[in-house]
Amino acid sequence: MKKAILATKIGMTQIFDENGLAIPVTVLQATPNVVTQVKTVENDGYAAVQVGFGDIRESLVNKPRKGQFAKAGVSNKRFLREFRFENAEEYKVGQEIKADVFAAGDKIDASGITKGKGFQGGIKRFGLSRGPMKHGSKYHRHAGSNGPATTPGRVFPGKHMPGQMGNVKATVQNLEVARVDADKNLILVKGAVPGPKKALVTLKETVKIGK
Repeated sequence: MKKAILATKIGMTQIFDENGLAIPVTVLQATPNVVTQVKTVENDGYAAVQVGFGDIRESLVNKPRKGQFAKAGVSNKRFLREFRFENAEEYKVGQEIKADVFAAGDKIDASGITKGKGFQGGIKRFGLSRGPMKHGSKYHRHAGSNGPATTPGRVFPGKHMPGQMGNVKATVQNLEVARVDADKNLILVKGAVPGPKKALVTLKETVKIGK
């Protein structure tokens, strides 16, 4: 991996290509990511670049983080993430990674925390079928049988049942960058990206290059 950046999700809209076709895109605000630490094989056992994203007031930062930011000479950041770049040694502390690290046509993987749906039944959560809705039927949206009886006498792991839905990490692979506005720090990605508005999204060079 050679390119990656942290961004926040603004929302979805559409743009038009040169042929007048509408393209649905997700708009991401990628304000400059600041390198807060460069890890090396000699000191840390692996090579990586730690970046900070999103300014935060000092009262919300603990002392260890304050010391780290002060040592790096950067402002307090809300998020810290590591990227294992192939060329990690080329980065310097305080260096900025901006939206123009990507260009239109690049293929990327977008990761984020999906929207939380709360406690949901099996029909909404897994798309299970409902029972008959006619006269006398008392089985409509229930989960049905949970498993065998005396043999083996237990519910198998992974059984589709009601429970918490959403609020998990998800990655959409092989998305295409539709447009980059470096002046406004905007990246427009074709299609949908995980997470609600204002959510943190990680954009990385796709692992499916050439496939």
